[in-house]
Amino acid sequence: MSPMPPFHLAFPVHDLAAARAFYGGLLGCSEGRSSPEWIDFDFYGHQIVAHLAPEECGHKATSAVDSHNVPVRHFGAVLSMDQWHALADKLRAAGTQFVIEPYIRFKGEVGEQATMFFLDPSGNAIEFKAFKDMASLFAK
Repeated sequence: MSPMPPFHLAFPVHDLAAARAFYGGLLGCSEGRSSPEWIDFDFYGHQIVAHLAPEECGHKATSAVDSHNVPVRHFGAVLSMDQWHALADKLRAAGTQFVIEPYIRFKGEVGEQATMFFLDPSGNAIEFKAFKDMASLFAK
């Protein structure tokens, strides 16, 4: 099996300094190239790019999942359970306001997973999750 290729995601932010503090400082993403209009970050081995576009920021729609209102437009990473717990603790200690507090979704079912949602300073929704059994990532 060949290694998984990294994905690339570009998203809008209202302020590059705030994006640097959030993605680089709080989440610990190292910074790559940048310009006065955008910043590359290493997001768990994937390239995400914060583009200065204030008029494009925020999320609007939600969808019901496991009795929670999940922001429709969101991105994130699937972590190991230990990484997920460590990040949840770090975010709580930093006073993060969660859209959906860290919890276990689909408990006892196929696809049981830990999940949490929060917003970056520009209102972009981010989800981090971890699976009890990684083999169930795409299980039906």
